[in-house]
Amino acid sequence: MKILFIGGTGTISMAITRLLAKQGHELYLLNRGNRKTDLPENVHSIIADINDEQATAEKLEGMSFDCVGEFIGFVPSQLERDFRLFRDKTKQFIYISSASAYQKPPKSFVITEETPLENPYWEYSRNKKACEEYLMECYRRDGFPVTIVRPSHTYDERSVPLGVHGNGGSWQVVKRIKEGKPVIIHGDGSSLWTITHNSDFAKGYVGLIGNPKAIGEAFHITSDESVPWNDIYKAIADALGAELIPYYVSSQTLADMSDYDLVGSLIGDKANSVLFDNSKIKSLVPDFKCTVSAKDGIRMTVENILAHPELQRDDEEFDSWCDKVIAAVDKAKEELR
Repeated sequence: MKILFIGGTGTISMAITRLLAKQGHELYLLNRGNRKTDLPENVHSIIADINDEQATAEKLEGMSFDCVGEFIGFVPSQLERDFRLFRDKTKQFIYISSASAYQKPPKSFVITEETPLENPYWEYSRNKKACEEYLMECYRRDGFPVTIVRPSHTYDERSVPLGVHGNGGSWQVVKRIKEGKPVIIHGDGSSLWTITHNSDFAKGYVGLIGNPKAIGEAFHITSDESVPWNDIYKAIADALGAELIPYYVSSQTLADMSDYDLVGSLIGDKANSVLFDNSKIKSLVPDFKCTVSAKDGIRMTVENILAHPELQRDDEEFDSWCDKVIAAVDKAKEELR
């Protein structure tokens, strides 16, 4: 098939790009060309800033596709632009939304595609919901061939999955574990969470491409494995050959003390136990099965990070914030004694 990705080199999309290239599809990536070194040789690049709609339209002139995948649309105005660009150019438009848009707090910890999209805590999630609503209106009104995909916590070989981290990514937490420093874990670490390796996510996504039964439908694609946050952090420490020193702080306290958006990412997402029912994606993609366990995926990721110094970017601001939070909570506990 002839496929175009808007983006195509991010945490979620890179694995899909690699899988489609391996399968021999004619794949084009429309992006600014900032990450070329990891791309398969048979992938075509269209260097453009899609925010410059006219210039992008000129580069796409005369082209049409079996599928267009949108990975970097976060607000409805971006999807309005995409509709103008691709309404007559594609047989399918797959939009990456987010499972964080599901109801918080959830009335049931088992999430299906019928779970309401209601997240009052995170603007990011509400914007994703608004994007979905706009696209589904285009489907109903104009026949725009939309498929919605909702990933949950998907990770790759460049960053370990965490509950709490700074703007610099996951390395500073890995470094704290290596150095024997206490690591902040939200709550008591017992809530269940689902992490999905991007290579597994790719298998479900690719199975939807070109499938007429996927048009006008929404799917989440996640692992069937849900594990406590304590196990996630312990797996990181085990991969490092280090001891985990957890420091537990309630999610609300972290949100109140944080310069980071922990209200959205914790109260509106990671602090909630979730288990995803993947029956719908499996009904269209019967071979879909996640084979990378949380423990194995984290081990592979840690090994890759340690082997690539460029992924080891210190985040001194976050490191200082961790120490400040720990000191403040210790002081509050002491005053209560």
